[in-house]
Amino acid sequence: MNALPSLPETLLDNLKARYAEPHRRYHTLAHVEALLRHLGTWRHLARQPAHLEAAAWYHDVVYDTHRNDNEVCSADVVRFELMSIGWLGVDVERVATMVEATQHHRADDGDTDTLLFLDLDLSVLAAAPAAYDTYAAAIRAEFDWVPEAEWRTGRARVLRSFIDRPAIYRTPELHTAWEAAARGNLARELATLVTP
Repeated sequence: MNALPSLPETLLDNLKARYAEPHRRYHTLAHVEALLRHLGTWRHLARQPAHLEAAAWYHDVVYDTHRNDNEVCSADVVRFELMSIGWLGVDVERVATMVEATQHHRADDGDTDTLLFLDLDLSVLAAAPAAYDTYAAAIRAEFDWVPEAEWRTGRARVLRSFIDRPAIYRTPELHTAWEAAARGNLARELATLVTP
């Protein structure tokens, strides 16, 4: 496959401004940069790394905790902006599909690039406990408008949805590297949300 055009600086500057919106606490440029660092480490596992790199930049470009269609809206931005810089429709749709997949963090077994991207997006779940706690606090801050009891119920539901999966990370190498740590962090946070 031919190399894809790089994202121009003017476009990256606009993306960086979006990730600096004041309501963001976790879904910031730091999250994108962490994802890109992990992609650098695991790039050899990707069939088309440029798709994953673009998806990293765009997957949370629209982020409003009062909405439930952020991923679809972010994918619409992908379609508009990547077409405008000359990407072919097939490549644009691959990136848009990856972005949309972050809504439920699910992809088909054969779509190894999307599975890798989703695994990289969830890398924070396997972070050292202090870093994980910082992440969890930042997510709570992004939902500071949600009453505490409702937050605990909703967050516990999300955590259980990951714990109940046969595998959180579906790329074999990342499963080996991260699965145990992620499960430990999720269980630890869940214990703080559920009253005995």
